[in-house]
Amino acid sequence: MPAEATDAGDREAPAAGLRKVARVVLLDPRDRILLLHGHEPEDPADDWWFTPGGGLEGDETREEAALRELAEETGITEVELGPVLWRRTCSFPFAGRRWDQDEWYYLARTTRTAIEALGLTDLERRSVAGARWWTCQELTRAHETVYPTRLAELLRTLLDEGPPARPVTLDTEIV
Repeated sequence: MPAEATDAGDREAPAAGLRKVARVVLLDPRDRILLLHGHEPEDPADDWWFTPGGGLEGDETREEAALRELAEETGITEVELGPVLWRRTCSFPFAGRRWDQDEWYYLARTTRTAIEALGLTDLERRSVAGARWWTCQELTRAHETVYPTRLAELLRTLLDEGPPARPVTLDTEIV
């Protein structure tokens, strides 16, 4: 997708009060997806897996935020950002507050699989326990909590059919 096609949409305001977030569906040459392992800062037993990404800063576009967050959380910078695959609205409690987000998931591929999370914020250092590359089959069989909740199914469709012609709007998730 050309940058100009997404830049205008990146700057559109989401529904009132929603934090604009860019996430990355990062695939390696073996079609494994990278997920971060997160938990409540004060309760490591309350844990889940999620894609790299985070909120926009200043006037950056979602594409810029996706690349910045990926670099900060993984150290991986050698990627070409692909199209937006999915969009979702979600709301969840974390670190003593409620987060209401408008998330866009970008496709990216990398040949680098070593992770080096050197740019984490203080909150991320207290709540991210590591990262792991998952095959689609492993994700399908996982008993852990993974967000978005249909990620195994979405990844299977992506690998079988390629990126959608337009971003797919996922069901709203409220935890």
